[in-house]
Amino acid sequence: MNPDFHRQWLAPQWAFAVLLAVLGMLGPFSIDTYLPAFAGIAQSLGASAVQMQQTLSAYLFGFAFMALFHGALSDSFGRRPVVLWGLAVFTLASVGCALSQNIGQLIFFRAVQGLSTGAGIVVARAIIRDVYPPDQAQKVMSQVTIFFGVAPAIAPMIGGWLLVHTNWHAIFWFLAAVGSAMWVVNLRMLPETLGVAHRQAFHPRHLLSGYWQLGSDPRFLLLALASGIPFNGMFLYVLSAPVFLGEHLGLAPGQFFWFFVLTIGGIMGGAWLSGRLAGRLPPKRQIRAGFLIMLGIGVLNLLANLVFPAHVGWALWPIAIFAFGWSLMVPVVTLLVLDLHPTRRGMASSLQMFVSSAANGLVAGVVAPLVMHSTVGLAIASLLMMCVGLAAWVVMRKRWPAIGQCVVRP
Repeated sequence: MNPDFHRQWLAPQWAFAVLLAVLGMLGPFSIDTYLPAFAGIAQSLGASAVQMQQTLSAYLFGFAFMALFHGALSDSFGRRPVVLWGLAVFTLASVGCALSQNIGQLIFFRAVQGLSTGAGIVVARAIIRDVYPPDQAQKVMSQVTIFFGVAPAIAPMIGGWLLVHTNWHAIFWFLAAVGSAMWVVNLRMLPETLGVAHRQAFHPRHLLSGYWQLGSDPRFLLLALASGIPFNGMFLYVLSAPVFLGEHLGLAPGQFFWFFVLTIGGIMGGAWLSGRLAGRLPPKRQIRAGFLIMLGIGVLNLLANLVFPAHVGWALWPIAIFAFGWSLMVPVVTLLVLDLHPTRRGMASSLQMFVSSAANGLVAGVVAPLVMHSTVGLAIASLLMMCVGLAAWVVMRKRWPAIGQCVVRP
């Protein structure tokens, strides 16, 4: 913990949590804001559906790749510079997207956006553990998860409104304005939470040693899988929303918001409960509860789709309940990851985000196109991805039963 934080931050504590949460929501926000404009962009630039999908995949893989380095850089140079540089590059990339004249340029600048936005969520997680003891860190991490869920709910609404009233270029000008505003706010308000004495040497051999230390630690790999893969059980439906909602459930585009409202409500509810349980329930019990919720609703969702034709009256609720279970357990798992190697929390956050983001990119580029045209296929894929995370957690609990047994106060 940073003992100087309370002298550096004089505003209310809730304001600091909001600042970190907004940093964390920039990534999903910049994904979902332009989704309503897919058809308009394709028509304007003469792009195919496959090329439009590449604008999303380029962002996700750029995000995953650079997530490997944001945290490690913050371990060496401090948290604040990495955040500010990330926001600056994101702003410039958003301008590049707005000015793009062909699909190749748009794909390139979307990749640059992806390379930069990971700084927010990766470094924010490390900052939380720099500043707060475990109980309070879980509460703040839960608040960040709530904002992480808000972004996908409001982003398509903003993007759709801008598209209707202006054009698709305005969406990226808006993102550039958001990046500029966040850069100014963080320049003025974000304190440096990693003291010089706790920084790691920025040397290739030292960095490689750190990556090897984490990457070869089976505890880290199992926890990263437990937190990152189940998310895709829900994210799969978000990626497949046009087909799932429009073709399978027969909803008009104007009715899609019900899916996002319910799903985001599940995320926010689970994250809120996770914060309320901080310090009251052993981490392992909270994680088990989250997995049991996801497993139970995943099985019910599959059985319902096997027996009944998909109908809007029931098909949206399993996804929302799944989201509740995921957000109930993920703040706790994330803190366990960060505390495995306290001197390399930034790098741990980076590698955890890389595992999650690489899985997101794989699901977006491979899994979703394969299963989105079948509600049974969607249900099976969702359940299988949850089971990967559950299996990782079960192995972790059997081999290292002390992890998650109780709150450890370093």
